[in-house]
Order: sequence, then C-alpha cells, then structure tokens
Amino acid sequence: MAAGPQFVNAIQNGKASISAANTNRDGTGTIVDLLTAGERGSRIDKIKVIAIVATTAGVVRLFIHNGTAYFLWKEILVTAITPSATVASYVSELVADLVLQRGWKFAAATHNAESFVVHAEGGDF
Repeated sequence: MAAGPQFVNAIQNGKASISAANTNRDGTGTIVDLLTAGERGSRIDKIKVIAIVATTAGVVRLFIHNGTAYFLWKEILVTAITPSATVASYVSELVADLVLQRGWKFAAATHNAESFVVHAEGGDF
C-alpha cells in the first residue's frame, strides 16, 4: 500500500540577519542558522531574502548543516541596487521544496559585507 501525503504538524518559520562577508562555498566562515528541524524532520517551502542596505553584485548562500558540517545547498545572486523613496531594496523569493532530517539546520551567509534578512517558511512533520 502506498503511503499518503505527508503534511506538516506545526508551522516553523526561521529568520536571521546576515551581514558578515563570507566568500567560502565549503561551509566554513561566518554562517548564520535560520532554523533547526523538529523531532520528525521539517520542510522548508519558501525562502525570502531582503536587503536592508544598498547592495552590490554578490551572492547570498544557503547551507544545510547535517549535525557535523555545513554544506552548500543553493546560491542566490544579488544585484546592485541603491534603494530610495522610488526604488525598492533588493528582494528575492525562492520556492524551496526542501526536507530536513531531525536536528539538521538551515543556514545562510552573504558574500559581501551587506545586511540582509533571510526568512525560511515551512513546518515540522
């Protein structure tokens, strides 16, 4: 018999501010945790990155920590934008469809020393 769909039991939203420059893709350097998967694992459905300063061309990197080390999961390119009363700051949204095992962490880092808020929306199974 095939298993039915797995729905989340409790909403889990993680949010963190990142600003320390980290040019590494190997899981070293300054990486900030957004959320930790629950007892039965977690799902991340959507990720939103919002700059709170002017940006230059760069990258926001998303990592998974498996309890031992951080591993690069995805990179989001950042464009150069100087926000004003008529220009919105940099924003990027990503549909994630990512499942984390119990205790694993989801984290982010920025390539340039610019301030971002990163949101991860999902839930615990």
